[in-house]
This record gives sequence, structure tokens and C-alpha cells, in this order.
Amino acid sequence: MNNLPDFPWDRLLPYKERALAHPDGIVDLSVGTPVDPVPQVVRDALTGAADSPGYPLTHGTPALRAAAAGWLRRRHGVSVDPDAVLPLIGSKEFVAWLPTYLGLGAGDQVVLPELAYPTYDVGARLAGATPVATDGLLALGPSAVPLVWVNSPSNPTGKVLPAEHLRKVVSWARERGAVVASDECYIELGWEEEPISILHPDVCGGSHEGLLAVHSLSKRSNLAGYRAGFVTGDPALVARLLEIRKHAGMLMPAPVQAAMAAALADDEHAEEQRGRYAARRAALRPALETAGWRVDDSTAGLYLWASNGAGAWDQVRKLSETGILVAPGDFYGTAGSAHIRIAVTATDERISAAVRRLQ
Repeated sequence: MNNLPDFPWDRLLPYKERALAHPDGIVDLSVGTPVDPVPQVVRDALTGAADSPGYPLTHGTPALRAAAAGWLRRRHGVSVDPDAVLPLIGSKEFVAWLPTYLGLGAGDQVVLPELAYPTYDVGARLAGATPVATDGLLALGPSAVPLVWVNSPSNPTGKVLPAEHLRKVVSWARERGAVVASDECYIELGWEEEPISILHPDVCGGSHEGLLAVHSLSKRSNLAGYRAGFVTGDPALVARLLEIRKHAGMLMPAPVQAAMAAALADDEHAEEQRGRYAARRAALRPALETAGWRVDDSTAGLYLWASNGAGAWDQVRKLSETGILVAPGDFYGTAGSAHIRIAVTATDERISAAVRRLQ
């Protein structure tokens, strides 16, 4: 595995130490980890299922799969058979191993966005395939491309891919027999634009053939610590993935399955959390702009994709001197070398501290 890149976050440590030295403490806006409480309805479901001595189901309980299908239908206009829902131990493990699950290897190319979550690249490398970062599928010509990743809303940019664009991706992939995997972990966090699923009829024409949509409850329900996600889409693909995961022992703990079902069935807590993020975003964005940063894209998701015209690491250094830690854009590809990614997932108190320092 010597072709794996260095873990990028290790490079931030000197800047984190500088930010930690601020008299009022660090404001860590570098990682999008939830900081708000786990909803009570979820905690109650978790503890209620604590007496779970037997092995859980790889496929998930019928209640969990029905809750996931119900949420997709209710919130996103997508109809799936609950049997085509497969729980994940957090979405990251699935992103990392999907190329391997699909049998990819040397000579295969995995297409990922030009600016992208690093695990798409890592997953291709783990399988021995070649990652290709591009937003221009047509330029690939007749290459062997069995897997295409799309991510809308985007991490890191917050860009939303419209239905027309996604339709073109689906058409291109179907002409070549490729799988399209859509990372939709931020789909409920549209601000100026409303995201749409790859499985929506306006995108896929009512057929989920060759399509997978990956969802996470980490941000919607503050469940990053629970490792709660799911994949759905093409029933044949999901059945194939289920068989592999049965053999590999990829089992979501039964109490987490119960908690996830409760979270997906309840929209009230998700709206409350959305309101928290909206308020933090509304405070932080104008403060950045007043301080000389331009915010690009960022119409959805939990990040502000910003630049003051300097190199990414110069911007990281400048903000670390005020006790604010952010992520350099080149963590997500060379096209991000003049941007920084700023998370809005800190507490209200820490966001207010950042606003004061930017002023």
C-alpha cells in the first residue's frame, strides 16, 4: 500500500499548535465534526436497544430499512424498495472500499471530482485502480472507467450539481456500463440552492440501474460518533454488495441500527440542527468577507470555500495567528491551492469568537 498519500491532516499540526496558543483558545473550523448534542429521540432508541446480545443483521433490521426508504420518499422525492437499503458503518468506510467491492484493479480508472474528499482517491488506490480527478467526463474518451463518483453538495466547495448535469453523467456512464456512486451526505443542507439526488426521477428517468446513493446521519443528526450511514440504489448492485459485506463481517451494531431508524423517522430534530448551522453560517460569512475573503460556491453543505487571493497555506497561517484553524484547499486537490475550507460546525460561542477576531 505504498501508493497511498500521506494523511493530510498531519500537516496542519504546527498551525493547530499556533492557534491553541491564542489567549482565548483555539477556534477549530478545520474539521466538520458535529459539536451539538445527539437528539434525545436517538439516545432513547439507542439505550432501549442496549440489550442486544446476538449478532446484528448485515442487511439491517426491517425497521431501519423502512425508515431510510421513508425518509428518501418524504424528504427527497425518491422511491426505493427497503430491500435495496444497506446500512454502512459510517459512509467513509464504504467510500474507501467500494472500488474493491466492485472488483476494480490495475488498468481501471475511478473518476472523481477535480476538487474532492480525499477518500475517493484513496479507495481507488486501495483497489489498485487509477484515480482520475476531472470534471470533464467527455475528455476521457474510450478509457476503462467502471466507476464514477459525484458529490453534491460538494465537500469542500459547497457546490450543487443541477439535475441537468447529473442526467448527463448518468447517460455517459450507462453508455459505458459504468457505475455512478453519488455521495449525498450533505443533501439536506441546501441554502441558496436545493440539492437533488442521483436517484430522483428527474435525474435517472425512474430507473436506478447502475446507480448508488450514499447517505450519512453524521451531520443531519449529529451521529458522527455512531458511524451511521446507508447506501441504496440499483437493487442488483446492492444485493451484490450485501453478499460481500456478509462475508467480510461488516455489521452495524444493533443499538446503532435502532438509533438510526429513530433518527430517520424524525424530521423535527433535523430542522432544529439545520437552524443552528444556518445561524452560524449567517454570522461567519459576512465576517470573512469584511476581513478580505471572497466566498465561492458554498450554496449548500457545512463549509465556506473562501480565498483572499493568497496561497492556501498562507491563508491557513494568517488565520492561525488569530487562533482560528481552517483547512487548506489543496487537501482536496491541486485546484484548491488558492482556497481554504472553513467549517461552520463549531459551537455558537466559538463561532462568535471567530467573528470577533476577524473584525
